Amino acid sequence: MSLAEKARPAEKPRATGRERKRQREPRITDEHGHRIRVWELALRYLLLLGVLALTIGPFLWQLSTSLKGPTEDIFSSPPKFLPSDPTLHNYERVADTIPVWDYALNSLKVAAANVVTNCVGAALAGYALARLRYRGRRVATLVFILTMLVPVEGIIIAQFTTMRELGLNNTLVGVLLPGCVSALNVLLMRNAFLNLPYEIEEAAFVDGANVWQRFCRIALPAVKGTLAVVAIFAFMGAWDDFLWPLIVLSDPSRFTLTIGLNYLHGTFANDERLVAAGTIIAVAPLIILFACLQRYFFRGVGEGAVKG
Repeated sequence: MSLAEKARPAEKPRATGRERKRQREPRITDEHGHRIRVWELALRYLLLLGVLALTIGPFLWQLSTSLKGPTEDIFSSPPKFLPSDPTLHNYERVADTIPVWDYALNSLKVAAANVVTNCVGAALAGYALARLRYRGRRVATLVFILTMLVPVEGIIIAQFTTMRELGLNNTLVGVLLPGCVSALNVLLMRNAFLNLPYEIEEAAFVDGANVWQRFCRIALPAVKGTLAVVAIFAFMGAWDDFLWPLIVLSDPSRFTLTIGLNYLHGTFANDERLVAAGTIIAVAPLIILFACLQRYFFRGVGEGAVKG
């Protein structure tokens, strides 16, 4: 064989018509590189659209009802989704019927304080359970897990008695105190801290950093996503809570928004437009909060999902 023949690259076999057609087709794969058939992809999107309709549909219907005027039939058959003459008059009527903004301010105070106490308390407790070495650490973790198994209705009488003995009955502090540090949030922070490599803190310890410096400067900035998750859960739990504020509060000037909106169902039970407008007022802050923190939320879900 001559040198020219050796240097000549080997010719690739020509592809058949079916192989060329397969190469031209777009290849759809999942995150692991496995190919997805077209009908499987279509089925997934149909399921996602069905779940979306079940979750977003009631909210959109309430929004549509709140924008319909008094002359428009909201019980027509077939139902009309889009209002023919949109109006904001129903929201004005809610404010005229109940002091909705005072109730919203009370809920905002409780929810903001609940976010602060849960973020601080859950971060401190989670770091202690994950990083510090002391006798009884596993028992303490087990206690936090067991508290999640106790239903709220089983301890609500004891909570009310405790608030009354402390003189916090009929106060916003009494509404805040039982849920100021949630066991679920503590476990979320614990799992997030467990996922951090020990070598980073060991290097800081060699450099002379104490426990507070390692917590504030190394561990806490690395779990900002989980802190966002804790903040969202704490805000939602305090904002949507109905049973405990209903039990502990008796002064109408201290009512939270969920209790205040209950008067719309009792006094104006037949006016669905008014109830829908009040529902949108209650849900809007949650949507705004999640829209602002969604980037940190999805990152934080993964921070504490590896180790348990």
